[in-house]
Amino acid sequence: MFRLDNKVALITGAGSGIGREIALLYAKQGARVLIADINLEAANQVVSEIQSQEGIAFTVSLNVADEEQVRSTFEQVVQDHERLDILVNNAGVSHVGNVLETSLEDWQRVMTVNAGGVFLCSKYALVHMLAQKPQGGVLVNIASVAGMIAVDRRFPYGASKGAVISMTRSIAIDFVDRGIRANAICPGTVHTPFVEGFLARNFPDNKDEMRQQLHARQPIGRMGRPDEIASAALYLASDEAAFVTGSTLVIDGGWTAK
Repeated sequence: MFRLDNKVALITGAGSGIGREIALLYAKQGARVLIADINLEAANQVVSEIQSQEGIAFTVSLNVADEEQVRSTFEQVVQDHERLDILVNNAGVSHVGNVLETSLEDWQRVMTVNAGGVFLCSKYALVHMLAQKPQGGVLVNIASVAGMIAVDRRFPYGASKGAVISMTRSIAIDFVDRGIRANAICPGTVHTPFVEGFLARNFPDNKDEMRQQLHARQPIGRMGRPDEIASAALYLASDEAAFVTGSTLVIDGGWTAK
C-alpha cells in the first residue's frame, strides 16, 4: 500500500525538516524525488542520503518567490523527467509578532513565500499536469493550525497559512474533473530545525523553557515529529487517497480539539 512507483514528485523546502522527511519517505516508496530548495548544500545532502539507500533523487535549485525561476524550473523538470505527478508545497518562513509588531516588509516577506510560493508553484505545476498524458496530478500543501485558529503573535504567518488552505480548496474544486487532487496538511508544532532556529533567535536565554511550552500546548504532551507529517503526505499522494480532494488534514496532537 501507499506505493509511489514511477511517480515524479517535486518537494519544495525539502532540504530539512518536514520536507526532508517527505522526500525520504517518497523515495522509499518508489518515487523519483526532486529535492527543491533555496539551500543547495542542504538539498544535496538529502539527495545523497536518498541515493545511499538506493532511491532516486535530484537536486533542484528553487526560490519559490521568484516567478521566472518557478516557471523555468517546472518546465525543465518535465523536460528532464517527462512528467510531474506530485507537488508538495512545503517551503515557508515565519515571523513572530502581532499586527502592531509586523512591518510591511515582514508582511510581504511572509506572504510572498508562504502564500505566493504556493500560488506560483501550483500554477506552473498545473500547467504541466494538465498537459501531460495521462492527464492529472496531486498537490499536497503544508499549511498549519495557525491558518485555522489564532496563535499568539503569529499574525502574518497565520494569514499566509489561511491563504494556503483557501487556495487548496479552490484548486481542488476548479480542477476536480481534470485529474487533479489538492489537499492541505495542517500540522501543530513539529520539532524541526526550523523550530530550534526560532527558539535560538527569539529566546536565547530560556529556549529550554520555551521548548517545553511548545511540547505542552498540545494535549498529547509533545511536539509532532516530521516523519508523522510525512506519513500523512504519503497517504495523500498515493492512489489509496483517490477519493480525497479539497480536504484539510489536521495533525496537531489535539491542539485544535480543545
